[in-house]
Amino acid sequence: MIKPKFKQTETDKISKDWAMKKLGDIADFYNGKSSPKRNNLAQWPVFGSNGIIGYADECNSENGTIIIGRVGSYCGSLYYSEEKCWVTDNAIIGKTRKGTNCKFLFYLLMSLGLNRHRGGSGQPLLNQGILNSIEIEIPDKLSIQCAIAKILSDLDSKIELNRQINKTLESIAQAIFKRWFVDFEFPDEKGKPYKSSGGEIKNGIPREWALRKLGDYVNVAKGCSYSSSDLQDSDKALVTLKSIERGGGFKKEGFKEYIGPYKPAQEIQDGDIVVAHTDLTQKAEVLGQPAIVHHVRKYTTLIASLDLSIVRSLNDELNNAFIYFLLKTDDFQNHALGYANGTTVLHLSTKAIPKYEFVLPQKNIVSKFGMIIQPILDKVKINSEETENIILLRDSLLPRLMTGKIRVKV
Repeated sequence: MIKPKFKQTETDKISKDWAMKKLGDIADFYNGKSSPKRNNLAQWPVFGSNGIIGYADECNSENGTIIIGRVGSYCGSLYYSEEKCWVTDNAIIGKTRKGTNCKFLFYLLMSLGLNRHRGGSGQPLLNQGILNSIEIEIPDKLSIQCAIAKILSDLDSKIELNRQINKTLESIAQAIFKRWFVDFEFPDEKGKPYKSSGGEIKNGIPREWALRKLGDYVNVAKGCSYSSSDLQDSDKALVTLKSIERGGGFKKEGFKEYIGPYKPAQEIQDGDIVVAHTDLTQKAEVLGQPAIVHHVRKYTTLIASLDLSIVRSLNDELNNAFIYFLLKTDDFQNHALGYANGTTVLHLSTKAIPKYEFVLPQKNIVSKFGMIIQPILDKVKINSEETENIILLRDSLLPRLMTGKIRVKV
């Protein structure tokens, strides 16, 4: 990195080889179109104001597209589309002009905080006119734009790699769970697969195992109800649905800073399991899905929101590793759907988890599973913490790089 030099403009000092322009000078913005009808051949992601809202079998966008949510609270949600996609009429498409790098524009928009540029009172929104008029600083040289974009995109690539590694680790652990507790091929006394080595199966399950209700072995604490007035700057935060990955798993985002009351049981301890009780997705990809919540550096206290419940073992019969992967099984997910109600928004009954019947293994088998799986979960936690650090680094560099306060060699 090199020391920046500045020049004076009519309003402020900017980097010497940068220029003051408006967004409309470097990119064209236009609204998407109404969503196409979905059918069984659906394959392309459909982007709305809050991200992917479905899939279609045709598209209207090519590589190198910026997608900006323009309606409601999601104004300013940005997506860099690396594949063909459909953009609905509640989002805006951005196409760079000659001399502007598309990924640079993506990070530039991220640094602008588009939410504060919204217009309207009842329904805040962005439009082409607002975007076109926003003043920006931009390097004159395309090579500088590319160098800045590469630094930031390399950090994002590492973030994505960590997330993919964690998904793979969880898939491995889930496969072990299935082999032991669904296929009954856990290691017998000689270390051989139980069922295929002649282990006794009685009434469809291994000898000395039994069908039990999960409510006899876990406590389920419903999350905290709150009002908008409770959502104020704080070192405490609510964990929300946005913290749950589609298909299960925890992501360190979607928190709501909170100053309101809550019960001790609603405070999430590091390593606690939460389950989604509400679903806004079209394919019920979140409802009933579990996540193991880890400490977030920014907050001293995490609290489950009303859309989540916390599931804790009542005794040492079941460990967290067993409970988590039990809740991720297809059998539990199908059970949860049977306890869901609602049309556009699904809600999971409070009876769903306690009434779930599962096969209770012998205690020593559950303990052995925990000893094998816990190091995998620990690695997932380490990767998540590294990702959190990289995000902090990226977010710290972003405004400095995008204003030329930190310069890079080309």
